[in-house]
Amino acid sequence: TRQRRRELQPPRKMVKNKGKGGKNRRRGKADGDMKRELTFKEDGQEYAQVTRMLGNGRLEAFCFDGVNRLCHIRGKLRKRVWIGVGDIILLGLREFQDQKADIILKYDGDEARSLKTYGELPDTVQINAGTEMMDGEEFGDDNFDFDEDADGADGGNDVDDI
Repeated sequence: TRQRRRELQPPRKMVKNKGKGGKNRRRGKADGDMKRELTFKEDGQEYAQVTRMLGNGRLEAFCFDGVNRLCHIRGKLRKRVWIGVGDIILLGLREFQDQKADIILKYDGDEARSLKTYGELPDTVQINAGTEMMDGEEFGDDNFDFDEDADGADGGNDVDDI
């Protein structure tokens, strides 16, 4: 009876792929080389530096008006712009909650340095300290101290002797 049922059914065909591509095609080409115009703060906005990532689209940032605020990464930036500790961001302050804010924009290193030269950011701000090279030079010593007589000349025990 199974054989009979199979004979009565029409033969199965391979399904045609009707899609237009996957996630990477929708994302488009990476044209990140284009320079965008530097955005300055307006009324109800403040510059800040990320101090701690909390997860779930939230982070803690130190605003340059002297207040630590809980910030929310809005949906427009959530999957497209990756924000890390030490980044300079532009916040939209909430009128009804002074301790909370929404992230409007993330500045890259060059934009943050430009803001600092224009006097928008305080001089004490370190822009991505420890993550980038400054003018092709490293930041300096990593505070490793090596003993000169560490080659075993002290008559001590080697790892093999223990």
